[in-house]
This record gives sequence, structure tokens and C-alpha cells, in this order.
Amino acid sequence: MSIAGRSSFTITDADFELFSRFLEDNSGILLAKHKQYLVQSRLGKIVQEQGCPGLKELISKLQSPASKRLREQVIDAMTTNETLWFRDVHPFDILRDRILPEMTGAGGMGSRVRIWSAACSTGQEPYSISITFDEFKKKNPGKLSSGEIIATDISTQVLEQARRGEYEMLAIGRGLSQERLTQHFRETPSGSWAVKPEIKSGVRFQSINLLGQYSAMGKFDVIFCRNVLIYFSSEKKLEILSKMHGVLKPGGYLILGASEFLSGLSDKYKMIHCRPGIIYQAI
Repeated sequence: MSIAGRSSFTITDADFELFSRFLEDNSGILLAKHKQYLVQSRLGKIVQEQGCPGLKELISKLQSPASKRLREQVIDAMTTNETLWFRDVHPFDILRDRILPEMTGAGGMGSRVRIWSAACSTGQEPYSISITFDEFKKKNPGKLSSGEIIATDISTQVLEQARRGEYEMLAIGRGLSQERLTQHFRETPSGSWAVKPEIKSGVRFQSINLLGQYSAMGKFDVIFCRNVLIYFSSEKKLEILSKMHGVLKPGGYLILGASEFLSGLSDKYKMIHCRPGIIYQAI
């Protein structure tokens, strides 16, 4: 079977299987067998720009050692970047009301808190964390001496947007209250909204493939890894969560997405019910 689309490139079952293996090996994304249409719609422009008659020829180009930029473009195109401010609300409430008081109080892990926002997309999550830091510091003067947020994604395209910290009104309206907009953003001459320097300065962005190694990033008090592991196979998911445990401080916390649950790593994490929400503590 083959599929031809408006961009005039074809996908055979064999080529789709080969591309699926490439995508999983290089990004961890697991494509379902019925997703040919997704490949066609997202790669049409790249196939055309590369002068390829079909997916087979694009795959051949991707195998070249000199195709680093092309591989980045393909992975960018196939990455889903659905995000909003303070997504699901309760993870940020848990951070502000439970985790930060614990870490900055008597017997806590210290007043300098490091957080990793994995798969940060266009920046809404790490900036939401930075706003949470700011709100906590204002309510608890002197408790939190500094907060560092490392925000990572595999997509270089979304990281460029995240670093700019500038958003159109449509994106701003997704989860952000008027009070927080007024306090933490400034309107630009073009009508978009930019994150204020004091919120932006606490976030550092870098490109990371979750299938790679990240021990060089140092140790973290909290890891937000939300709504990304659903795209990985069970084996890859366990591998990633095991490596994340390796960069969590003892007693540090892992926060997953609302529909994601951790199983099979009871020797590394214990589940904590926060009502609402579940977090996992490194053993």
C-alpha cells in the first residue's frame, strides 16, 4: 500500500516502518501504525524542499553523517508542542505550598532550589515555575535565596521561541490570569506580551534528548517531566525515569503529567498523594 498526498510524496508501508524506527531511535517518539497521514502532513514541506519524490529518499538523506540539521528539522516537525500556562494548576500549587516550604524550612534541603523542566516546549512551563518561585519569595521573605530552572527540549525551533519569552495574546490567554499577566509580563509595541526580566532571568534553556545522558546537568531538587512520556514505549519510559532518578537529589521530587503514572520503579520512587495530584519522591 502507498499513500499520496497534496505535496505529491508517497509513503509505502515499508518506508513508514523504516521512518518510525528512525524517529524512535533519534527522539523516542513512538508512531502508531495508522499515523501515515501525520507524517505526510508534517513532512510535506521538508520533502519538497529536499527535492525528494518520496519518504524513502528523505530517509536515505537522513542517514548521511552530514545531515544533522536535516535530522533536527524532521524531529522538530514531528514533535507535538501542546502547552499552556500553569497546566493542570495543582503541580504548581504543590510546588508553592508543599515542596518549597519543605526545602527551605528547618531541616530542608537548603534555600537554593534547582528544578528541571524536561520537554519544556515553547517555555510556558518553566516560566510558570519561575512565577511560582517569585510568588513564594514575596510571601516568604528570606526563605528562598535563589532558584535555578533548567528548561530543556529536543526541538531547537521551540527552544528559540522559549528563549525569546514573547507570546501572542492567543497563547497568553491559555491558563494565565489577568493578575499574573499584569504583574509578570509587559506589552510590546507589536501587541504581544513579553516575560519580565526578573522572571526570565531564572530560566536557562538548552537542547536535550531524553534518550541521551544528562548527568552533566548536575543534581536537581525537582523534575517536571509532564505530558511527554506518553509518546515513548514502555521500555524507553522506564529507561528515562531511571536516568532521571540518577540526577534527583535524595528525597527530591518527580512530577509527571495528569494522565501519566509511574510503575515498575518502586525501588527508586515512592508515590505521594497530595489531593489533588500525585508526585513521586526519590528514594
